[in-house]
Amino acid sequence: MTSVCLRQLQALSAKCPNKVSAGRDASLTESDEGAGTWRTDVRALHGTEPAGWFDVAWITGWAANAPRLPWRNHLPLTGALTSGAMRRGAVSMGWLEALVLGIVQGLTEFLPISSSAHQSIIGQFFGGQDPGSAFTAITQLGTESAVIIFFRKDIWLIIKSWTLALIGKLPRNDPEARLGWLVIIGSIPIVVLGLTFQDAIDHGLRNLWTTAAMLAGFGIIIGVIDRVALNARPLESLTWRHGIFLGLVQSLALIPGVSRSGATIAGGLALGYKRVAAAKYSFLLAIPAVVGSGLFKLADASSDPVPPAWGPIVLATVISFAIGYAVIAWLLRYVSTHTFMPFVIYRCALGALVAILLITGVLSPLPPS
Repeated sequence: MTSVCLRQLQALSAKCPNKVSAGRDASLTESDEGAGTWRTDVRALHGTEPAGWFDVAWITGWAANAPRLPWRNHLPLTGALTSGAMRRGAVSMGWLEALVLGIVQGLTEFLPISSSAHQSIIGQFFGGQDPGSAFTAITQLGTESAVIIFFRKDIWLIIKSWTLALIGKLPRNDPEARLGWLVIIGSIPIVVLGLTFQDAIDHGLRNLWTTAAMLAGFGIIIGVIDRVALNARPLESLTWRHGIFLGLVQSLALIPGVSRSGATIAGGLALGYKRVAAAKYSFLLAIPAVVGSGLFKLADASSDPVPPAWGPIVLATVISFAIGYAVIAWLLRYVSTHTFMPFVIYRCALGALVAILLITGVLSPLPPS
């Protein structure tokens, strides 16, 4: 990233030497994110002062040995945007980091333990930074591909019945056709809220204190609901009101630490549905929202001035698909005869561990992204 910025500085300096020299002093009077702020930062960090705003030789020598500038858009005149090219996860993802995070994504996406929480926590051990919501969303395309393939027969039947009911060749109250409508309608809340609060989701809500609180707090909620649940209703009895309610509950997964599967499964259990039925509907309900979010972030990352690290991203996505497929098969068998208590204990323990690591300074609540 430093080399890209330097090339931009050199190009601008070569094109406009007179304008740069003439405007240099005026630029240094800026007090926001302009040259004045930049000069203050580099003087404090390096101990000396450049000859001017675009003293390229000074910048080149300083950048080779100096620490990074404090996180801010220090190059407002060169087009280096913090929301795009500065996005660390899309630019500097390494192969080992991608391998580990791909495994984590595959293992945690469908278990009620929050994949986004695990991505944020483990990502900090690779350079002390969160891989970001964009990386998480793109790798979720791998795990959702596993859902589509695993439930391909169910999905085909739902799409076929929904289409036939739409053109009047099947009753509109057909269970599979109704399930199709419920998945569509249930996906609306998370899409609307995700777009409305996109900035908070990408930044503020990824605070690890929030994540730790959600891991433990929502884990206790899952445990209580699982203990008192009737575990009786099949998925075929899902009503319009229940489907919409579960769509709203799924929106809680926008907060790292809640867990998409954990939220919808807990909601289904609270309404009296069987564990397997709640888990299956959770997987189906996630498809439109997760695929849509992944494609949106994929297009957003593709438009960055600095090309993302596509190789590691693809590796993580493929790994998450393979592991995610195995996890789906295992979880459906497990919940047919077991409670969610082991996951509740794990969530509470992980939440406590994250809090300890935050207090001791091992982890940062909001590292640079």
